[in-house]
Amino acid sequence: MASRNGEPTTKTSPVTANAQWGGRFAAGPAQIMSDINASIGFDKRMWQQDIEGSLAHAAMLGETGVISAEDQRAIAEGLGAIGREIAEGRFTFETALEDIHMNIEARLTERIGDAGRRLHTGRSRNDQVACDFKLWVRDAIDGLSAQMTGAMLALVERAAEHAADPMPGFTHLQTAQPVTFGHHLMAYVEMLARDRSRLADCRRRLNECPLGAAALAGTSFPIDRHHTAVALGFDRPTANSLDSVSDRDFALEFLAAAAICATHLSRLAEEIVIWCSAPFRFIRLSDAFTTGSSIMPQKRNPDAAELVRAKTGRIAGSLVALLTVMKGLPLAYGKDMQEDKEPVFEAADTLALCLAATEGMVRDLMPELGRMAVAAGQGFATATDLADWLVRTLKLPFRQAHHVTGRLVALAEAREVDLASLDLGAMQSIEPGITADVYGVLTVTASVASRTSFGGTAPANVAKEAARWRALLDAEQAA
Repeated sequence: MASRNGEPTTKTSPVTANAQWGGRFAAGPAQIMSDINASIGFDKRMWQQDIEGSLAHAAMLGETGVISAEDQRAIAEGLGAIGREIAEGRFTFETALEDIHMNIEARLTERIGDAGRRLHTGRSRNDQVACDFKLWVRDAIDGLSAQMTGAMLALVERAAEHAADPMPGFTHLQTAQPVTFGHHLMAYVEMLARDRSRLADCRRRLNECPLGAAALAGTSFPIDRHHTAVALGFDRPTANSLDSVSDRDFALEFLAAAAICATHLSRLAEEIVIWCSAPFRFIRLSDAFTTGSSIMPQKRNPDAAELVRAKTGRIAGSLVALLTVMKGLPLAYGKDMQEDKEPVFEAADTLALCLAATEGMVRDLMPELGRMAVAAGQGFATATDLADWLVRTLKLPFRQAHHVTGRLVALAEAREVDLASLDLGAMQSIEPGITADVYGVLTVTASVASRTSFGGTAPANVAKEAARWRALLDAEQAA
C-alpha cells in the first residue's frame, strides 16, 4: 500500500504480541512500549541494505550447506520481489514488527513459507543491524564525497577565473594584506579536500563485515564469514564478535567528519553573508539564492547562506547526541543503540543539502571586482610590504623595520592619506634611507604579485594551483 505521495506507508497494527517472537511474549505490550520500541518509522530507510545483506547471507548459507540450494533460491527470489514492492511503494510497513529487519523477514515468510524462516540461521538482529547500518553509512560516504568533489570543482573554476583579482585579506576581520579572490576561494578547496580525506579514512575503517557475529558470541553453524564479507564489498570480516555488534565508531567518525565539513561550509556561508552586505558589497547573489523582505522592498537577503550557516548546528548536535548515547554502554548490545540511526540519517541529509546549496552559491555569485580592488588597498594593507622593503633594501632588522613602518602608518593616518600618498620627504623624516623606489611596493598589484612563496597569493601561484586541482578532480571523475 502506498500513500498519496507514493511513499511506502507505515501501518500501526492493534497492540498484539509480535508473532515473530513465538510464545515467549503471550501478552501484547502497552501502547507506550510499542511506540518507544519501534524503529520502523526511520530505519525503513535501510531496506535496500537489509535486502543486500540478507541476499549475501542466504547465498553463503547455501554455499556452506547450512540451508538447501532450493531454500536459498526461494529466499533470493522472495527478497527480490520484496525489494520491488518497496521500491514501487506497494509494501506496508508494520509498526508491530518493530523494525525493517522483521518487516522484511515476515513478508518473506508470508511469500515463501518455511524457507523464509531459515534465512535467520547463523545471524542475529544485532549483527544484522550493524551490517545494514555500515552499508548505509558507506553509501552515504560515497554520495557525500561525490558532492564534495562537485563543490571543489565549482570553487576551483571560480578561483581560476579570478586568480589575479585582488581583494582584502583579513585577520580579526580587520584589513591585513591584499590577496586575490581566487586565492581566497582556493582555501576552501583545501578544507573540502581534508573533509573528503576524513570520509575516506572513515570508509576504510568501517569496511569490515559484522554479519555472522550473531548476537554477541558467534555461531555454532559452519558459516563462512569471509564469503559474506567479500559478497558485500567489505575488506574482511570483523575479528571479535562482541566488538562486531557493539561498535558504532564508524557512525561517530562519520558524524565527526560531517560536523567538520559543515563547519567549513558555515565559514564560507558567513563570508558570503558578509560579502553580500551593503558595507562590503563584494559579491551579489541572484534571485535563485536570495529572498526579499515582507516590508522592505530594497532587501535581497542571502538566506541560502544563512541557512547553511545555521544547519551546522544540527550536524554538530547529531554528533553530540550519539556520543552521549554510546558513552556508558557495556558490551555488547543495548537497546540504547537503536538511537544511533536518526542522528546519522539527519546529518547525512543535512550535509547533502548544505553541499548542494554551497556549490550552487559559488557558481551563482557575481563578484564586484572594482569594489574589492579598492578595499584591498584600504586600511594600510601594504604596510607589511613596506616593512619587507626596509628589510630587503635598507637591511634593517625586521623589528626595527616594523617600528619604522608603524610610525609611517601613524603619520599617514594623521594626514588622512594612504601610505602610497605620503611624499618622499615625509617618509624620510621617519627613516632617511628610504628612496623613491619604495613606491614600487606600495600598490595592491605589486603586493599580491610579490607573494610568490609556496602557497602564497601571487596570481601565478593561484592559477597553477587551480589548474593542478582541476586536473586531479577531472581525473577522479573520469575514473
